Amino acid sequence: MASLKQEVIDLEAVRTDGWLEQLAAEIPEFTQLCELLGRRFVAFSFIAGVRITAVAYDPQSPDSSIVDFETGEDDEADRATLSEFRELLGAALVRPEVEPVVLPDDPDIDDVRACIGRRYLLLCPVFGIHLAALIVSDGPPMVEVDLGQTRETISVHGLREILDGAVRAEVARARPSAPFSIDFKRIPLAEQANDRGDYEETVSLLGAWPGPLSMFLRTPQGQALGRAERSRLVTALGLLGCAYMHKGQSEWAEDVLRLGIQFGQELDAAGALFGQLGKARVDTGRFGEAIGLLRRALALGGDPALLNADLARCFYERRRYVAALACLDAAQAAGDTSETLRSLRRSVEAALGDAYARYGALFDAPPT
Repeated sequence: MASLKQEVIDLEAVRTDGWLEQLAAEIPEFTQLCELLGRRFVAFSFIAGVRITAVAYDPQSPDSSIVDFETGEDDEADRATLSEFRELLGAALVRPEVEPVVLPDDPDIDDVRACIGRRYLLLCPVFGIHLAALIVSDGPPMVEVDLGQTRETISVHGLREILDGAVRAEVARARPSAPFSIDFKRIPLAEQANDRGDYEETVSLLGAWPGPLSMFLRTPQGQALGRAERSRLVTALGLLGCAYMHKGQSEWAEDVLRLGIQFGQELDAAGALFGQLGKARVDTGRFGEAIGLLRRALALGGDPALLNADLARCFYERRRYVAALACLDAAQAAGDTSETLRSLRRSVEAALGDAYARYGALFDAPPT
C-alpha cells in the first residue's frame, strides 16, 4: 500500500513568539495597563485592533472602572466598564474566523499564516503554545505544537478551538465575583434591541448576567425565587441567547440557553429557550439531540408551526418518515404553508414510496 504524501513546513518564519514582550518594551504605560486590565486582556486588545485611550480606575470597585477605547471602525470613542470591556474583547476574539483552513499547492508564507489564522498566531504565545511545524498531507492540515513538557500534533481547526476555549475561560475567570444586583429594567431594553437587530446592545445590557446567575442559582436565595422573578430571568437569558446566536457565537448561546432552562425548566417562559436550543441543534446538524428539546418546547406552549416544522426535519434526517409526516401535518394545520415545508413533504413522500401511496388510497376509497 502506497504511503500518503506528507510535507512538513517549519513555522519559524510565521511564529509570533515574543510579540507582547516587544510591545512592553516600546510602550511606557504597558506595565501599568497590565496591572489595571490584566496582561492577557491587554494582549487581546492589540489582537482585536482595539486602542485603549484612557482608564478611569475605581479602587473601590475595580470592575466598574471606566475604559475609553477606539475600535478603528470610526473616529468616535467608545466607553465601557472594565468588566464589560473584557466581555467585548472576548466576543471579538471568538467570532467566526474569516480565514478558512486551506492551503494551496506550493504555499508561501502568507498562505501558511492564513491557514493557521493570523489572530491565532498571535494568541499562541499569549497562552504558552509554541508552534513547531505545519504538516500537510492528503487530509486536513495538522500543526505540531510544543507545550513545554510535551509535543502534540493536532488539526489546525482543533488548535483554533483550543485557543477560542482559552479566551472564553480567561473572560469567565475575570468576571466579577462580588455581589451581583439584577436590574429588571434592562429586560425590556434588550427586547427592543433584539427587535431592531441591535444584538451588540443586548449583549452590552445582559452579557454580564450569566456568570453571577449561575452561582446565584445554587444559593438558597436563588432556589427560593418566586415564579414571576424566575420567569423574567428566563426571558432575559433567552434574549441574550438569541443575540449570541445572531452574532454567530453558537457555543456561548447554548451555554446561556441551558442556564435559562436550568433556572426555570417547568415555567412557560422556558418554552422559548427549549425551542431556541433545539433550533441551534437543528442548524448544526444534531437532529437527534434536537427532538427532545423541540418536544419540550411544544409542551410548554411554543409555536406549533415553527416547532413542528423543525421536528419534521429532524425526523426526516433520522429516517423516521411516518413521524416526520405527522409533524408536517401538524405544522400545516398550525398555518405553515411555506415552500420549505412543501419541499420537505415531497422528500418524505418520496422516501415512503408505495407505502405512502397505499396509505393515502385508504382515505380516498369510498366507504363499503
